[in-house]
Amino acid sequence: MSMRSFEWFISLRYLRAKRRQKFISLISVISVLGVAVGVLALIVVLSVYTGFTEGLRDQIIGINAHILVQRFSGPIDDPGAVMKAVESVDGVAAASPYIYAQALITSARASSGIVLRGIDPETATRVIRIGREMKAGRLQDLERNNSLPGIVMGIDLARQLRVRPDDRVRLLSPNGPLSPMGVLPAVRTCRVVGIFETGMYEYDSTMGFVSLRTARGLTGLRRGVHGIEVKVTDLDRADRTAAAIRQRLGPGYSVRDWMQINRNLFAALKLEKIGIFIALDLIILVAALNIISALVMVVMEKKRDIAILKSMGATTRSIMRIFFYQGAVIGVTGTILGVGGGLGLCAILKKYKFIELPSNVYPMSTLPIKVVPMDVSVIAVSAVLITLAATLYPSWQASRVRPAEALTYE
Repeated sequence: MSMRSFEWFISLRYLRAKRRQKFISLISVISVLGVAVGVLALIVVLSVYTGFTEGLRDQIIGINAHILVQRFSGPIDDPGAVMKAVESVDGVAAASPYIYAQALITSARASSGIVLRGIDPETATRVIRIGREMKAGRLQDLERNNSLPGIVMGIDLARQLRVRPDDRVRLLSPNGPLSPMGVLPAVRTCRVVGIFETGMYEYDSTMGFVSLRTARGLTGLRRGVHGIEVKVTDLDRADRTAAAIRQRLGPGYSVRDWMQINRNLFAALKLEKIGIFIALDLIILVAALNIISALVMVVMEKKRDIAILKSMGATTRSIMRIFFYQGAVIGVTGTILGVGGGLGLCAILKKYKFIELPSNVYPMSTLPIKVVPMDVSVIAVSAVLITLAATLYPSWQASRVRPAEALTYE
């Protein structure tokens, strides 16, 4: 039998408790379960958190563009030329002009503030996902030939105003004509031609879409647009595409990608994820303390055996490796069980979706699950390293046993 085989044999022998060592064996089992529960909790919680973050990102980007192009000096007078230049950049899928405005919207029963976005329905459907979120009507109905301009609003705003498709509403904007009495508000009567639902209350209760012509009348903009919305082919490379657009258009334009626009939100989510990882790692740390206590008790119980092994020629390193292997078996076993249990639980939650979330609070209806292989790898490696670190002191303590002292009273 080789030296390494001998060390493994002794380690596994010590893990199998005798009748008077049942308590030590129980602590070892608790240690394995502690590591497994810690790893399982980390995988499930981080998978839910990652799924929630990506779901929130998809909801935000779904109604907003990946990149916004604006001019520092004011409106873009020739949006067609700018769109042509933007669409020629590699990585750009589509572009569409927009006008931004704020107004007061009133119906026969109620009134509310509204954030208006003037869009070109033909090109906007290729850039933003609002066309797929429609509960009634179509985005193209904004420019249908009617006596009244059309408006598409969020479902919560429609409930607040108590309006339905084909009902009339009035838009009042402060950007009206100048008169001897001061600036008069611009007023437009519109017909509700569609209602959308994104799942995010902030959008569904405050946002509406009108045609570019209607938006110009409310903002007093005679020609041009406020900016260009851009959709990219690769969401994760939006910053590089934005830099290429900035280089193509020159220094007179502001080009911001979705990561810059929502930088504070996603930075906070990333910080919270790190905090959750550190907090749940404490569960594994508690299990590691159990490993220390179990191995220390084994060392105290096996002092006579260690002294005999040293008397027979076992080196200090061999004794250390015996107890190091014993702790490693506990740690690796717990990690494997935790990874298997965590991935299995995530698969069950993802498939059956039996945990429902209130739609008026969260931007998704069921518990989101997104398993990231890198997160699982980091969790497994950290769990193994923590448990291996826990074996160092008991192993060192075992290697310091002196045969003469241990066998004096035997």
